[in-house]
Amino acid sequence: MTITDQQSLGSPFSASTTAEDIVAGFDLSGKTAVVTGGYSGLGLATTLALTAAGARVIVPARRPDAARAALQEVKNCEVIPMDLADLASVRSAAAQLSDRLDRIDVLMAIAGVMATPELRVGPGWEVQFTANHFGHFTLACELYPLLAAADGARVVVNSSAGHTLTGIRWHDPHFRTGYDKWLAYGQAKTANALFAVHLDALGQGDGVRAFALHPGKIITGLQREMALREQIDRGWVDEHGNVIGEGFKTPSQGAATGLWATTSPLLDNRGGLYLEDCDIAPVSVPGTPMDDGGVRAYAIDPDEAARLWDLSLAATGATPITR
Repeated sequence: MTITDQQSLGSPFSASTTAEDIVAGFDLSGKTAVVTGGYSGLGLATTLALTAAGARVIVPARRPDAARAALQEVKNCEVIPMDLADLASVRSAAAQLSDRLDRIDVLMAIAGVMATPELRVGPGWEVQFTANHFGHFTLACELYPLLAAADGARVVVNSSAGHTLTGIRWHDPHFRTGYDKWLAYGQAKTANALFAVHLDALGQGDGVRAFALHPGKIITGLQREMALREQIDRGWVDEHGNVIGEGFKTPSQGAATGLWATTSPLLDNRGGLYLEDCDIAPVSVPGTPMDDGGVRAYAIDPDEAARLWDLSLAATGATPITR
């Protein structure tokens, strides 16, 4: 993948496309998908669309009881416990899946946290970098043999326009010299994009292709750490919590790009790309507003991606993927 690959494919879909629009006409019977965050917000919309199309969906969840309650009416769906901020929990979930499955066709990394107060987990790691990146990185590495066993597996990682806030802070990725909740979020979202770039480089020989994406602006549980007043001041919601911000999507519309990445034949033999609005995103110029869309060059840089991969392997002790 190179920057020149970040060019529109002329997709027939758009920002207003829904999850239901994407899967219409697809028969995903016999396919197995693992969807983190698959019980709320756009993750739930994703699970509903995949199961409606016939796929079997497994939802690893930090709150398994809440997940089971949300999904109790959904057929062909099950929940397993997993906390992305606890790598022992991630390994346990991966081991459980490895014991039970012979392949995974789709891995969707949708779960995440945003703009949290400063919190340290594990050996003092910053929680947004850990939950959003290290957790999904470890899960993908441990499940890689199941992905390689599928016929053309796809890994889809939810990044965000928030990646425009900062690249990887190589000098201080865990904010030990001063915490900023938005820079921490931005770094984690850049990490999500870079993770997809290098996973695709490693996996394409086995038919495993990876994509990162911006799902759009959506009010979901992701904003749970933000006070209502902060959301009001940003123009996202009114005093009653109703969405009033311009350009906001519904959860179903927010799920569409991930589902397009999962199913579109336009993406056959492609990977390592950053997507938005059900198409490949253009490269954006530094300094342009994040709401203008696109991906910063540093978030798809192969050298940065390889460097982050090495850092992540050393930190997490995840099982290496070899070409």
